[in-house]
Amino acid sequence: MTKIPNIRLSSGYDMPIVGLGTYSLHGDKCVNAILSAIRLGYRKFDTASFYDNEEEVGRAIRRGIDEGLIRREDVFVATKLYPNEFADAEKNIERCLRKLDIGYIDLMLLHHPGKHDTEAYRTMERYVTDSKIRSLGVSNFYIKEMAEFLPKVNVKPVLDQNEIHPYYQDKVVVAYLHDNGIVPEAWYPLGGRGFNRELMKEPVLKEIAVNHSKTLAQIILRWDTQNGVVVIAGSCNPDHQKENISIFDFELTHEEMERIDALERREKHDWY
Repeated sequence: MTKIPNIRLSSGYDMPIVGLGTYSLHGDKCVNAILSAIRLGYRKFDTASFYDNEEEVGRAIRRGIDEGLIRREDVFVATKLYPNEFADAEKNIERCLRKLDIGYIDLMLLHHPGKHDTEAYRTMERYVTDSKIRSLGVSNFYIKEMAEFLPKVNVKPVLDQNEIHPYYQDKVVVAYLHDNGIVPEAWYPLGGRGFNRELMKEPVLKEIAVNHSKTLAQIILRWDTQNGVVVIAGSCNPDHQKENISIFDFELTHEEMERIDALERREKHDWY
């Protein structure tokens, strides 16, 4: 079983730097994917109300506890409120807690900027005070959005989850987040569903992968973590899950990091 390193968040809690994304996973497929990941060493799981699988994520966590694979305090579960839930945040936070049914939420994010986002976040802050949510964050916030948002809230977001991959590195935003003590996290670290075919054939990555006897995916995930970017790669395939966390037995050189940095295309795949 692989031991995944943690990062200390500004809230004081530790979070694994590699997690499992659950977008598009539903039913038994979702439950079994999470149980497989737990057995391999995953301890962070990312969901959202928009994914409509919080119940399955919670069921998998409870089964892992019942089977003696984990304790509740061993795992870090993140979920998100979607903008159409901001206006009635309390009701929707309660729904997330009820669906997950794991006692508390380790990290809750605003899924996107939107109308009533500040009010929703301040409601989330009350749940931190009540120990029902441990840490707060945002997703798809960039420098303009973050600069406007931070003065309006009392609890600084611990994390900002954005599109980051070798063809869209967003280094200015990553540097801004680091400067403000906010952890950048990459969703779609491997280029995004339906968009990663070209990235997975990238000659520079292929050459570096051969040098380290690793896969292209492992090189990308290692590049992210060496840049101080945490990652959530989604997969229900145990072999791919194992591959995605087998990145801590090698290190990319400064020259290799620079070669990957040079792949930047500003090629963004999603609208937000």
